[in-house]
Amino acid sequence: MDKISKKNQMINKRIKLLRSKFIHHKIDGYVIPKNDQFFSEYAAEDRLKIISNFSGSAGLAIVLKKKSYLFVDGRYTIQAQQQSGKKFKIIEIHKFLPFKIIKNLKLGFDPSLFTRKQLNVYFNNSLILKPINKNLVDEIYKDKTSKNKIFFSLTNKVAGKTFQSKINNIRNILKRNKADYLFVSAPENVAWLLNIRGSDNPNSPIPNCRLIIGKDKELFLITQKEKTLKIIKDKKLSKKQIINPKKFKDLINKLKGYKFIIDPLSCSLLNENIIKSKFKIINKDDPCYKLKSIKNSSEIKHMINAHIEDGLALTKFIFWIKNINKKKITEVDAQNKLEKFRKLNKNYLFPSFNTIAGTGSNGAIVHYRASKESNKTIKKSDVFLCDSGGQYMFGTTDVTRTICFSKQPNSIKNVYTKVLKGHIAVVTSNLKKFNNGKKIDVRARQFLKKDGLDYAHGTGHGVGFFSNVHEGPQSISKYNTIKLEEGMIISNEPGYYKKNHYGIRIENLVYVKKNKKKLQFENLTLAPIEKDLINYDLLNKNEKNYLFNYHLNVYTKHSKFLNKKEKKWLAGLI
Repeated sequence: MDKISKKNQMINKRIKLLRSKFIHHKIDGYVIPKNDQFFSEYAAEDRLKIISNFSGSAGLAIVLKKKSYLFVDGRYTIQAQQQSGKKFKIIEIHKFLPFKIIKNLKLGFDPSLFTRKQLNVYFNNSLILKPINKNLVDEIYKDKTSKNKIFFSLTNKVAGKTFQSKINNIRNILKRNKADYLFVSAPENVAWLLNIRGSDNPNSPIPNCRLIIGKDKELFLITQKEKTLKIIKDKKLSKKQIINPKKFKDLINKLKGYKFIIDPLSCSLLNENIIKSKFKIINKDDPCYKLKSIKNSSEIKHMINAHIEDGLALTKFIFWIKNINKKKITEVDAQNKLEKFRKLNKNYLFPSFNTIAGTGSNGAIVHYRASKESNKTIKKSDVFLCDSGGQYMFGTTDVTRTICFSKQPNSIKNVYTKVLKGHIAVVTSNLKKFNNGKKIDVRARQFLKKDGLDYAHGTGHGVGFFSNVHEGPQSISKYNTIKLEEGMIISNEPGYYKKNHYGIRIENLVYVKKNKKKLQFENLTLAPIEKDLINYDLLNKNEKNYLFNYHLNVYTKHSKFLNKKEKKWLAGLI
């Protein structure tokens, strides 16, 4: 029996075991989200993969008595079909929400894994939803218990602001809103507030914890005490301020006050109901999201340094893969080699997400991940897409390059050039005129749209400082109207994907910089852009000048760390 057949058999068994629970709980089906109880983007727990084999970063499964559905967004439809299509009907969630497909049934769910807002969007109050406090996937699949990993502190010099000043800022917000407490339910916001980090999840230095801030002096960190030994030693918090998650309800009952602010995006229905039993709820976006999106000068400085280090690794990798003499290189070989280049840097910790290394048709899968089953040999005739990033001490990177190894047909070069023109249009935007993501997104897509082409993902996402590689509230998308402000970091990644043929994406991270009285984007990413795929007849003078200056900057920053062959090759790109 091959590996794919074994996986299908295993998934069949798990679905059967899950369905066996339905009679006891008097339900017609069960809902399994991608996220864990902390709503982490890259969670250590992946119940959705356990039940469906789908490994994408976003999705929702609903297992019924006889049918099973997997809802994913446009980035993952191909991947979901490949990984889960034999056992699940794949639905693009932007076209059909669950309540439009499933009717007149009672569905069980884990209230610690959903917000009230999510449930309303997915099910529109048209289905009977039954909260079940014991997760049914956990009952049929016993994962290895992970050890508690100790949190650590960032220095004030690195963080740029003291945690006390941040807490005081939040307390002022509480007073303005006439509220007694704020429940900081998103761990990345807790990490930012307290200037702490951890290693509870892959790809992210975020500690799994929550925080309660009172308008006066009360401050409680909700986590296991054994995780906090270092931050207690650093005198950030006392032992009395560390509350075990099992004692959360007891803590809420002891608190005195009337109004409690919760974030509807990250506060689970379970925790909302606990707080609601004692306090009046104020549903309001956690102010930490906006505050942490605007990076201070120290954070920007460290991000710049991290990107110089990361850019050097990527530059060496691009030279290697374009000039290697080996006859056979696979996608897995390529991503492992890139990881080796990054590991040469003492400040490198681990990837900021799972590397996307897709050659040929695999490059058309937006969030593809090479595996033993899918791994393809990179052919000389292929277009190769590599999207990767790293967590550095202290900084987070995310970069995509599309690479070729031989002369490509004009049809591909023309598309690549129009993606590049969109990329340049974004970074050179007048941020006074185009001051939000929605306006800039139009600029990114304009050249593709003339040929009736488009891409199913946003043009850019916010990025954290030594934090999550995806961060809000800012983004470059068709719908985001958040005003861009000095210090915000965002990706610039237009693309195009021809199903079963190739994928193209060019991604740099940029930050909003004040130049005199003007706001402009400044590149963080410093790595060569593929020039062998450019149709120069489609570029205007300003675009050509941009490329010249960009590659000159790349050469200036990296040349002294390159060998003779690498240096000569990089100089040729200017």
